[in-house]
Amino acid sequence: MTSMFSLLITMFGGMFWLLRVAVAITYSMSIDFPITPLNFTTEIILLFVTLICMVFIVKRNIIGALVYFVGYGLYFGTDLYNNVTNIINGQAIVTDYLSLFISFLGVLIPFLIVMDIFLNKEGKGSTKDKKTDWFYTNEEYTRKLDDRADKNQYKF
Repeated sequence: MTSMFSLLITMFGGMFWLLRVAVAITYSMSIDFPITPLNFTTEIILLFVTLICMVFIVKRNIIGALVYFVGYGLYFGTDLYNNVTNIINGQAIVTDYLSLFISFLGVLIPFLIVMDIFLNKEGKGSTKDKKTDWFYTNEEYTRKLDDRADKNQYKF
């Protein structure tokens, strides 16, 4: 990860994962918390899948980012849609606004990660540099340099 945006968006994804872990723990312990999981079983499965995907995202692998985006998009996208329709119809309560914000973040962060990996040319690329590899991989030049170095030994 070479750009600051890549680093920050990955960190936000990790912090959002920690928030979801806290939500799952408080829900399983029956502690009052303003945010509740949409489906507890799916939340636990998604937490483990996200942990694996974060490793792939740090390594700049597009497959891990796509799995992360699809999983979070399906999980939070339906809640996002339901909350927006409730707000439009005027049937929303205060917790719907908080749930809307969390669902929006749950869709936005994976989208930004996928776009960053797609569009960032510097993130992970070939280690070969066409400008200098001719010099370092050219054995003929190295042999000529060695022969020349052997002839230039001065004796005192």
